[in-house]
Amino acid sequence: MQNRTVDAGLLKSKPHFEILDGLRGLAAIVVVIFHFMEIAIADYNNNFIAHGYLAVDFFFCLSGFVITYAYDSRIAGMGLKTFIKLRLIRLQPLVIIGSVLGLLTFLFDPFSNLYANYGFIQSALIFIMSVFVIPYPVMPERFFNLFSLNAPSWSLFWEYVANLVYVTILFKATKKVLASLVLLAAIGICFVDWNSNNLAGGWGGPNFFDGLARISFSFLMGMLIFRSKWIIKNRLGLPGMCALLLVAFLTPYNGHWNWLTEPIIVIFYLPLMVSLGAGASLAGTHQKINKISGDISYPLYMTHYPFVWIFLTYVAVEKPAIAHLRWVIPISVILLIGFAYLVFKFLDFPIRRHLTGKLKAKANQQR
Repeated sequence: MQNRTVDAGLLKSKPHFEILDGLRGLAAIVVVIFHFMEIAIADYNNNFIAHGYLAVDFFFCLSGFVITYAYDSRIAGMGLKTFIKLRLIRLQPLVIIGSVLGLLTFLFDPFSNLYANYGFIQSALIFIMSVFVIPYPVMPERFFNLFSLNAPSWSLFWEYVANLVYVTILFKATKKVLASLVLLAAIGICFVDWNSNNLAGGWGGPNFFDGLARISFSFLMGMLIFRSKWIIKNRLGLPGMCALLLVAFLTPYNGHWNWLTEPIIVIFYLPLMVSLGAGASLAGTHQKINKISGDISYPLYMTHYPFVWIFLTYVAVEKPAIAHLRWVIPISVILLIGFAYLVFKFLDFPIRRHLTGKLKAKANQQR
């Protein structure tokens, strides 16, 4: 795809599928609760939200749907360079903010002193790799996470990969080709679940390629939903859609049946949620909460885990009783939601608005 002078009109965002924005926020909150709970209760069989990690598969499916909706009709006139700039503006500020938070909690964790083990050069390298979204699983103390400072960046790595494949190859794919790829990717999902006993992988060195299987199916499926116009009109509204989405994450975990239940959720149920969410109407009384939910979704996802690292070392060192954690976790989640809103309002949104404005001004000058 050749780079070219871009019409400033092509840089304007399309109207959102509003309820999908709100559902994204709910899924982000589920991820935060899950990350706390898997530390408090390591046995997934006893964890009420053990399938919370499937929220990432929902994000991937939603991303494929939204990217196809937002760019299919304008990618030919936009070019590779502009597309990459727009995606970097949307995603990279919070990657950097999350990396900085991860570095600060790495250096000043009151319950550990990991910096003493790694020193300046290695710590600086870990930070640089985090900022540039380059997997670097070198810390056994953090389970060889691909991104030791901010674990959720693993999904951003695969998101960037999917975006590059979309802009160079997939945007040209016919529905028939896309359907064939979805079928192959579904087989990959089933294999990963059978081989790993769940679909929780992708975040660390030992399970790196599980992430490839997860992004491949869900992103492609999201694309196919939009291209095939599988948008189901309904009157469920925000409350109804939230309740249905929670079913996926609150489904009881059973290690003996994961090979069946998780592929059903990922291959059929979560795409159905995208189809229904895109076709649902938002009531006026839910406009504000839905917008806030959408606004905080990505900031919450990218800023919570540095504090989860502190929670992990706190639990390891202090060994608090479950009764104690029953109030520590809810309070922490609420505080992190508030923190995410502040990050959105005073950092993420102003930075993106500034960078997008510069990009539009440059496009107008070239006309």
